[in-house]
Amino acid sequence: MSDDDDHAGTALRALVEPRRRSILRLVAHDELSAGEIASAFDVTRPAVSQHLTVLKDACLLTERREGTRRLYRARPEGLDGLREFLEDMWASSLDTARRLVEAGPGIEHRGIEHRGIEHRGIAHRGGTDDVHDAAG
Repeated sequence: MSDDDDHAGTALRALVEPRRRSILRLVAHDELSAGEIASAFDVTRPAVSQHLTVLKDACLLTERREGTRRLYRARPEGLDGLREFLEDMWASSLDTARRLVEAGPGIEHRGIEHRGIEHRGIAHRGGTDDVHDAAG
């Protein structure tokens, strides 16, 4: 497994929890203290502290100390590995779709027959285009 895959997996695991995604949104543009973050949620401060630790360990947050306070801010570059993984998957899917369209109707690809596509009242079957009225 490459480092990028490992970073993508770590980010995914951190982001599975909806509250962590909410924390990231809170600190996306503003640096906030742990207390300010905790006050935005109906959970205990130790629970928020655990979420902050998971996000920090996934490199999705930065922590800065100012006296006795700890200030947190989102670290968008921590999502780079996940973004690259998703872009690669998306590009691969688009490439597969492009090859299917270019090959034309009636093609079989990985056991899936491409017999026709219906979308918004337009049907494509057997090389002919039929426009159907959506109401009838």
